[in-house]
Amino acid sequence: VQLQASGGGTVQAGGSLRLSCTASGRVLSSNVMAWFRQAPGKEREFVGGIRWSRDSTYYPDSVKGRFTISKEKAKNMVFLQMDRLEPEDTAVYYCAAGSSYDRYSIHSWGKGTQVTVSS
Repeated sequence: VQLQASGGGTVQAGGSLRLSCTASGRVLSSNVMAWFRQAPGKEREFVGGIRWSRDSTYYPDSVKGRFTISKEKAKNMVFLQMDRLEPEDTAVYYCAAGSSYDRYSIHSWGKGTQVTVSS
């Protein structure tokens, strides 16, 4: 599976951004699509996921209520709507595909897109 993410940028705290990810290749071989992020000096962190076959989503507490993941199956696209952004959300965001949401179950990573939240 090849993944292409876009939509990053710089926004002020409290603002919003929407990331997009387009998947190609053997997309149906993946159970889940997910977004991760990695800030300088920190480990890569899961921030949201969605199953291809169902509409179930999952978020960690750090972003629950602020981030929303959605999909458009016909276009093999996944989106991450990020609202009420905080400076702590600054990171490189990665689109991912795998069998489950933990990063060791991810088999495909897209190139990251930078998100910067200024205070």
